[in-house]
Amino acid sequence: MLTNNKNVLNWVEEMVALCKPDQVVWIDGSEEQLKALTDEAVSTGEMERLNEEKLPGCLLHRTNPNDVARVEARTFICSRKEEDAGPTNNWCDPKEMYAKLTPMYDGVMKGRTMYVIPYSMGPIGSPLAKVGVELTDSIYVVLNMDIMTRVGKAAFENLGDVSNDFVRGLHSKADVDPENRYIVHFPEDNTIWSINSGYGGNVLLGKKCFALRIASYQGKNEGWMAEHMLILGIEAPNGETTYISAAFPSACGKTNLAMLIPPEVYAKQGYKVWTVGDDIAWLKPGADGRLYAINPENGFFGVAPGTNMKSNPNALKTTMKDTIFTNVAHNLDDNTVWWEGLDKNPPEHAVEWTGKPWNGKTDTDVKGAHPNSRFTAPARNCPCISPEFDNPQGVPISAMVFGGRRAKTAPLVYQSFDWKHGVFVGSTMASETTAAATGAVGVVRRDPMAMLPFCGYHMGDYFAHWLEMGEKLGDKAPKIFNVNWFRTDDEGHFIWPGFGDNMRVLMWIVARCKGEADAVETPIGYEPKPEDINLEGLDIDLDTLKGLLNVDIDLWKEEAAGIHEFYAKFGDKLPEELKHQLAALEERLGK
Repeated sequence: MLTNNKNVLNWVEEMVALCKPDQVVWIDGSEEQLKALTDEAVSTGEMERLNEEKLPGCLLHRTNPNDVARVEARTFICSRKEEDAGPTNNWCDPKEMYAKLTPMYDGVMKGRTMYVIPYSMGPIGSPLAKVGVELTDSIYVVLNMDIMTRVGKAAFENLGDVSNDFVRGLHSKADVDPENRYIVHFPEDNTIWSINSGYGGNVLLGKKCFALRIASYQGKNEGWMAEHMLILGIEAPNGETTYISAAFPSACGKTNLAMLIPPEVYAKQGYKVWTVGDDIAWLKPGADGRLYAINPENGFFGVAPGTNMKSNPNALKTTMKDTIFTNVAHNLDDNTVWWEGLDKNPPEHAVEWTGKPWNGKTDTDVKGAHPNSRFTAPARNCPCISPEFDNPQGVPISAMVFGGRRAKTAPLVYQSFDWKHGVFVGSTMASETTAAATGAVGVVRRDPMAMLPFCGYHMGDYFAHWLEMGEKLGDKAPKIFNVNWFRTDDEGHFIWPGFGDNMRVLMWIVARCKGEADAVETPIGYEPKPEDINLEGLDIDLDTLKGLLNVDIDLWKEEAAGIHEFYAKFGDKLPEELKHQLAALEERLGK
């Protein structure tokens, strides 16, 4: 046993009695134990070792083809009252859900081993960290959780011998039956149950399940925030670092921004960008009244397709050792991996993601990697990982940035008038669908704070919590901005170059936080003077930039109408303040 905590021991005993595994193994996080488990997974064919010279310590895994992504339709928030889950979550009465799932878990681990994984979300000993225990019958889960979290006996340090404040995660891959697949959260019980899946997003219970859905509920009750945000630091030549957190819906370049490489104009002056996190931020007021953030994770669970030396060299370098690749193509010529967008040389002798032989040169109508194929890589591998990554106090956040994919409406960047207006901006965040996604182009999908699938309680209450946090922080609250890298010209081409050049916009944001840059007031917020965005070395002139900053009043009137429609979902739970903010926007637009 790794702990004397009776709450942990009693719960594990109960779950063992329910699942009836042949044996129980506690994961202590030691290299010897993890190596033995890796050897076992390789011997059964669950994992394959890759080229030790080119990809040392790396493994390949394939999930069942019916099990390749998060299943939102099978993801539930089981709060005791339906209204506490809100209109954006699937709800079921906890008693009903326990009654439904308990028979599925009864004896599900007969003939299998139950692994008990104690883990810390956040640095060991951090006042912002939280403890979880995941029970699973999957070695794949054990090895991924070891990368994504801080696993082992030390995880119990924060918990101690008497606390009951740990998240109870129960997972069984069972028969990987999609008809009986459930990912269920019981926020009031600090509990997550996942069954009939082996895919990371559904079974690495420290990730979205704990770090966002359960933690957002904890944060509301305990006075902190769990957000779907990257955290990066921009270090100036004088050594001073400014930290920014940012929320974007999927396919908006979040990981690329988190691992941004400064363009030459800044690199030659000595600027550096540091990655603290690429996906999740836990934020809590510090002793000095400012908002401090940690990345609760210890690794990256990234989408492989499209990751290459041009789009995100730091991410690709991060995957070069001790990484688990899931559902990518296996290059048999040199025992490495490949995915669409890695390079222009698909392997001729390969196995595609479902395990069938594949020639990437001739079988061009077949994808080598699943579009949602993944890499699980240790954060320590990242060339730009922040020196503050393990700081138990976290890093002070000066700016929060929201963004989406808008062809015409949102300008390149604007700043909210104040925190309350910033909450309004975040609550109305949206992206437009592309043809690849749905067949319908330009449909506006609202994703408040990029938390739509991940908020563990009523989103109206979530907005209210944001407003309360602003009151608590007062004039020490981070400044709030909105960016849009995706404005297009009339032919549909992106006007802004994006990638590393997004730093040019971040530099104006940093200057605003320090009171070193002017702004122009518009109906939607404060915008930069065009000459305050550094265009040196870019093939963009000042007039093009002015176009990128243009606020089209008619489009914004349409936007306001869309916001009314969206807000109606939340009924009387929508904070009055947000109604005032919408009315004020319409007034400024001259409606």
